[in-house]
Amino acid sequence: MTDNEDRANDEAADPVVGLLLAAGGGRRLGGRPKALLEHRGQPLVEHAVAALRAAGCARVHIVLGARADDVRARAALDGCVLVDNPEWEQGMGSSLRAGLASLAGTGSGTRVGTGAGTGAGTGVGAALVSLVDQPGIGAPAMARVRSGYRDERSLVSAAYAGVRGHPVLLGAAHWAGVAATATGDRGARAYLREHEAEIALVECGDVARPYDIDTEADLAHLEP
Repeated sequence: MTDNEDRANDEAADPVVGLLLAAGGGRRLGGRPKALLEHRGQPLVEHAVAALRAAGCARVHIVLGARADDVRARAALDGCVLVDNPEWEQGMGSSLRAGLASLAGTGSGTRVGTGAGTGAGTGVGAALVSLVDQPGIGAPAMARVRSGYRDERSLVSAAYAGVRGHPVLLGAAHWAGVAATATGDRGARAYLREHEAEIALVECGDVARPYDIDTEADLAHLEP
């Protein structure tokens, strides 16, 4: 069996796909795309992909927007499916919609490197959604949330001292509803508020720090 066949079998057996939202343009960071900010010697997008894979996601879809061509050229994203979001300036909601569409097989995405196809629409039961600008949330927190998957109706969220945060696991049965309410920078918040009683919260405050890299002051969180 070839390496490509091994990878295809792993992907087909894994119902939870990592969905990394990495389209942000870093408006308050002088226009530097967040995906290419350096942390521990690599771009944030590579750091986040490694965390998702370490958490058990064999398939990873990445939504790109700001300077997408530069991200493709500078980041090592072999095996990932890259999804372009031309509407990235409208906010995170547009990226979430584009990413879910790529997983459902109704949107476009291109796999990087070896292996054909997009990895979309093949036994996908849920998306584990993470944000590229939260490097303090690593594989341990992602794995905890991922472990809450039961079926396509699953809704699971990390919590920090009881407050809901990322990552969030969205079962496929919820994707249409999430997409219908994902506008601006709200992402899935409106949908999750409406379905609060269905969400399984997983405390992650002991293994992750849920800060965002939004401003120049936040860059202090990044490590050389």
